[in-house]
Amino acid sequence: MSIQQIQQAINYMEEHIFEDINYADVAKSVHMSSYNFHHTFSFVTGMTANEYIRSRRLTLAAQELQTTDLSVIDAAYKYGYESPESFSKAFSRFHGSTPKQAKRRGAKLHLFNPLAIKIILEGGSIMDYRMEHREQQQFIALVRAFPNESVNDDNDHSIPDFWTECGEKNLIEPMRQLRAAGKRDLYGLCSPAKDNETHFNYGIGVRVDEDTDMAGVQQLMNNGYSMWKTEPADYAVFKCFGDDGNCLGETWSKFFKEFSPQTGYVQTDDTDYEIYFENGESGLFCELWVPVRKA
Repeated sequence: MSIQQIQQAINYMEEHIFEDINYADVAKSVHMSSYNFHHTFSFVTGMTANEYIRSRRLTLAAQELQTTDLSVIDAAYKYGYESPESFSKAFSRFHGSTPKQAKRRGAKLHLFNPLAIKIILEGGSIMDYRMEHREQQQFIALVRAFPNESVNDDNDHSIPDFWTECGEKNLIEPMRQLRAAGKRDLYGLCSPAKDNETHFNYGIGVRVDEDTDMAGVQQLMNNGYSMWKTEPADYAVFKCFGDDGNCLGETWSKFFKEFSPQTGYVQTDDTDYEIYFENGESGLFCELWVPVRKA
C-alpha cells in the first residue's frame, strides 16, 4: 500500500463520512483486500479506519450541535447510530461531555481533524533486511480464524493466547517431532483475508519437506491439523530482536513507515510468516518474512 493509496483512503472516508461505510468499503475503494488495508492503515496512522470514521463523525456531530439547532435525536441518526442512547454513550466517551451539554457554551469537546499523509525526513536510522525468494512451500499447522479487527489491536491478545493454548494442550511438540533434530523451527503463518471476508487464518506449524516424517504428518491431519501451502514469492526478511512480541509489532510499523516508502516494495496478498528458530542467535525473538513486490 503506497502513501498515495493511504491518502486516497482518507479522502474516500471524508467524502462518504455520512454514509454507512466501514474499513472493508474503504479497502475496496483503493483496490486492496480488507485484511491488507486494515493491517497497513493501522500501522501507518496508529488507528484503524473504523476508529478514524468514528472520531471524525463525533467531531462533526459536536460542531453541528453547537452551531445549529440540530436535535440530539436527529444527530444520532445523521451520524450513523442506531439510537440516541448509543450515540450519547459514544459521544460522551469521546468528548467527555454529553450531546445535550455540547449544545451549551463552555462544553468540553475534542477536535479530531482530517488526517493528511506527509513524508517527513528525520535523522537517518538503520533497518537491516535481506531479500529472499521461495518456491512453493508446505506446512503442517494448527489453524484458527481471527477477526480482521484483531490485527494491531493492542488490547487483543487472541493470537498470543492461541500459542499459549496450543502449548498447554501439547499440540505443538508433536509437530516439532516430525522434523529432524536441528530443523525444528516453528512458523507463525498469517494468510490475508480475501475480499469481503471478515476473518483471516493464522497457523502455528512446521515445514513439510524431505526432512519431515510424512507418516506422522498424515496422522496429525487425521487428528485435525491442516496442510498449509504457499505460492512462489519474493520476501523482505527482518530480524526481530527482543523478549516478546513487541519487537514484532515495531518491525511491522517500520516496514510500513520506513521500508515500504523508501524502497518502493509493498506487501502482497500472500502468506506472511514469522520463524521461531530452534537454535536462533542470541536475543532473536523471530524472523519476519513479508511477501513483497515493487509498487
